[in-house]
Amino acid sequence: MSQSTSAQVCISGTGLFTPVEIVTNEELVASFNAYVTEYNESHAAEIADGTLTALQPSSEEFIVKASGIKQRYVMNKSGVLDPHRLAPCIAERPDEERSIQCEMAVAAATQALENARRKGADVDAVIVACSNLQRPYPAVAIEVQAAIGARGFAYDMNVACSSATFGLQAARDAVLSGAARCVLVVNPEICSAHLAWQDRDCHFIFGDVCTAMVVERVENAVSETQWEIVNTRLVTEFSNNIRNNFGFLNRCDESGIGARDKLFRQNGRKVFKEVVPMVAELISKHLHDAGLDAANLKRMWLHQANLGMNHLIAKKVLGRDAELSEAPVILDEYANTSSAGSIIAFHKYSTDLAKGDIGVICSFGAGYSAGSIIVRKL
Repeated sequence: MSQSTSAQVCISGTGLFTPVEIVTNEELVASFNAYVTEYNESHAAEIADGTLTALQPSSEEFIVKASGIKQRYVMNKSGVLDPHRLAPCIAERPDEERSIQCEMAVAAATQALENARRKGADVDAVIVACSNLQRPYPAVAIEVQAAIGARGFAYDMNVACSSATFGLQAARDAVLSGAARCVLVVNPEICSAHLAWQDRDCHFIFGDVCTAMVVERVENAVSETQWEIVNTRLVTEFSNNIRNNFGFLNRCDESGIGARDKLFRQNGRKVFKEVVPMVAELISKHLHDAGLDAANLKRMWLHQANLGMNHLIAKKVLGRDAELSEAPVILDEYANTSSAGSIIAFHKYSTDLAKGDIGVICSFGAGYSAGSIIVRKL
């Protein structure tokens, strides 16, 4: 799907909320290996007779080589690092209090609105787009709408790691159609809560964060920095290679409660092999159809899931190895933050570009899903 029009719509402000707690690879490995040791010792008999396979320890070298990740921010560190728990401790809140995702969203939105030189009352649509929502209803987006004093309408959406780019196209469509004048897209990702910290193949992947973007017509924008959304393209292709089966039907079959498939899981090798060419082709064809060439690109803000994937995608698009400045990395600091990753990169590494410079914000992940957003600095 592609969207293009003569009317100009822009991203007029971005915001970022970063949790205060950090888990380093060193801390994570120590916790995980303590869990492995205890597990193997408590199941020594089954391991000895071959009915159970011993767990293998992790290492800092393994994590960096497999992903490029060196640390991650989390909403709760103590629970994640407790080898007897290996999950964040996040208390439920009374209905009368702001939910944790709303709290994160308001923090990121406040910064985005300030950068856009807007107030909550200027917003007439809110889209909360992220890989996991803490409840089915009422929509977190409606809670955020009320919290910032916005008008109009609000809704939640989930396209896993591509939620932010899908949300951007939805925001642009709403502005172009006249359904809204100013749209806030927010991505509150608490990925630590759906990660299987006991799984060596993925225990290091995710971190928590929230990003936000203000979208409006260029003619109405008053911010110091604006990025025209030149063209958008989305694509989905069904795959089970990244999956999470947690949902409201779980209690209808007690045999599946707490099973491994109720958390994030993936076939990493297949994902790498299938997603890299899919995304490279998406970006290349999108540029071509928009009358642009890879040589026109000043920057690619790619989904931050795996350093090797990003290097290869950039190389396929550019026809050469990309400079760090052309495809900036935040993965080492933030880890994979699902839909927020490419927006963090855009937020942190876009101010240095010049008027007229072209870039691509690109996401990809479970579904498979992928989104390509061509932007131009105004």
